[in-house]
Amino acid sequence: MMAGKPDSKLKLLYLKELLEKFTDEEHILNANEIADLLTAEHGIVCERKSLYKDIEILQSYGMDIVCTRSPKRGYFLASGCFELAEIRLLSDAVQAADFITKKKTRALLKKIESFVSVYRAQSLRGQVYIDTRAKSDNEDVFYSIDTLDCAIKSEKKVRLVYSRRRLDERFAARKERKSFVLSPYALIWSNDHYYLVANNEKYNNLMNLRIDRISKVELLDETVRPMSEVSKYSKRFDAADYTATTFNMFSGKPESIELKCANSILEEMFDRFGEQADTRVAEEGSFLLRTEAAVNDGLVGWLLQFGEKIEVVKPQALRGMVAERAQNILKVYEKEPYAVSIF
Repeated sequence: MMAGKPDSKLKLLYLKELLEKFTDEEHILNANEIADLLTAEHGIVCERKSLYKDIEILQSYGMDIVCTRSPKRGYFLASGCFELAEIRLLSDAVQAADFITKKKTRALLKKIESFVSVYRAQSLRGQVYIDTRAKSDNEDVFYSIDTLDCAIKSEKKVRLVYSRRRLDERFAARKERKSFVLSPYALIWSNDHYYLVANNEKYNNLMNLRIDRISKVELLDETVRPMSEVSKYSKRFDAADYTATTFNMFSGKPESIELKCANSILEEMFDRFGEQADTRVAEEGSFLLRTEAAVNDGLVGWLLQFGEKIEVVKPQALRGMVAERAQNILKVYEKEPYAVSIF
């Protein structure tokens, strides 16, 4: 390769790419092997000695290229944009996200793996647990996210279509689609789903919509309603506070609640409400917890999973909701089992 030709400009970029792709602590390349790869992969012929200077330039640029003499003399990239453990976390998150289609999941995993060497990527594929849960079939979900993100940043309303499955008169599941004009405020991840938090212009509260059920998002020129008109947040939406007080993404106005809890579920309470939650000793083996939460069906369902280990002390309305749900469940199981089975 002659100096001054276009390939001399590209060689440094290709060298960076080869070190990222083919080297790590367990895979070391010497100068001859790097030169051979440049020729095989990109048709660039170069002298071994010229590579030493190129590697020094990449090291000055900030690449963590290590020169080693044992067990093999050569070079490897010690660290890149992400550590292997970080790549594993990202891969697991993509696979667990049911709003991402199977096709997009495969494409994203391939992109994520490109941040480590081909050898580590192969090892990662062997370790990653392939979740068999149902994935969304909404291929437009990323376009929806992009438009919604733009609307949130520009404080503009959107028009969109929201779908939910219903059983028709023949007991077949079909999608029921409705069009809404909304003021979008945030995109949040909760309970393994991705949600849009928004206000329906017909009401004075917040609503949560599953991203994978949203389609045909259209950005409007109309400015969103002030957040303070429909929530307790005046300037900035606090996602952490919102998810802490909203159960199973059922919306509602936060109220002060008091729970009497068995000591055995202290960790679960702190996981949900944070260690800063107001707690104090109650009778032996239990404690009182005071916090704020939206009183709704989502909260009732969450409380019931702990059975007798939680008693609602206040408010009375929530106490009544839990008691009524428990009584209705009891009525179901007091009857004889359903006699006809199709399975």
